[in-house]
Amino acid sequence: MSEDANGERRQLRMVSCPGCGAKLFLSADLPPLSTSPCSKCGGPVMIPMRLRQFELRAPIGSGGMGTVYRAFDITLEREVAVKLMKRELQQDSRALEGFYREARSCARLNHTNIIHLYTFDDYEGQLYLVMELADRGSLDGRIESGPVPELEVLDVGIKVASALDLALKHGLLHRDIKPGNILFNDEGEPKLVDFGLARGTDAESEHDGTVWGTPYYIAPEKIRREREDFLSDMYSLAGTLYHAVTQRVPFEAPTVEEVLAAHVHVQVTPPNQVLPDVSQPTSDALVRALAKQPAERFASYDDFIMALTAARSQYLVNRFVTRTPPTARGGMLKNLFRR
Repeated sequence: MSEDANGERRQLRMVSCPGCGAKLFLSADLPPLSTSPCSKCGGPVMIPMRLRQFELRAPIGSGGMGTVYRAFDITLEREVAVKLMKRELQQDSRALEGFYREARSCARLNHTNIIHLYTFDDYEGQLYLVMELADRGSLDGRIESGPVPELEVLDVGIKVASALDLALKHGLLHRDIKPGNILFNDEGEPKLVDFGLARGTDAESEHDGTVWGTPYYIAPEKIRREREDFLSDMYSLAGTLYHAVTQRVPFEAPTVEEVLAAHVHVQVTPPNQVLPDVSQPTSDALVRALAKQPAERFASYDDFIMALTAARSQYLVNRFVTRTPPTARGGMLKNLFRR
């Protein structure tokens, strides 16, 4: 309790600033999720909100469907992420269907590189998802800082392709692979998120005039309204990796319509012609996965993963040869292969 300038007593609660860690005392009368500037660093400090045993403490990011918050599970004593669906969208049947689809899709999949869903609930009319926390940025954020190191891009590609392969084995297509949907956790593991557009591999294609996906990474067959399958996700993943390793999207144009037309009609510029430092095997693998015709791409995720893994091995060998004096290579290579 404290007294204000008029001598009235106010209820206070202690809140930690997510930016500088300072302990602040804010009025308990402030509504949950509202923010107040930190007296130390000036950054926004959020008034916590309680949903059952989950205490929402700070926003992580927001999108079309809702906002994701860093939260604490008071019962199990662990940090989690809570995604609140926008209340106004809860009256929209299509948006509601997408939110339920995301929950059900994630619940079916158990893979290191797919975000793990803990629970889905409705609390006093508020729909929300509780997921594992992956708050160390997105691949999109890393691209903003410059081309992502090739080795890191290959590692992300191998792991996300493996995640998509598991989804395929469960009869699911993601349908919105892009840098913003690949997050990282404390250990640096990439996590595939946002299954809001996912659908079954046996579902009928949608022909309502809407092309679902992100224009910079969408497969040509989706634009042509042809049959969509796992090769469409493979194309989007390759486009995402292309963007990461070159810091340029596969096709750029002044309008969305021109970008879509380029996916269908323009041959992609090989990554190593955009950025000469990209190795030939990596460039070749991405160009093949970005083929206009699905039949010209890799026949399976296993084949794509093998190509990326071979590119990774060749990259490491080349780096070893470049950095190691000739006199030291023999013994080091013997030890390497002995392992």
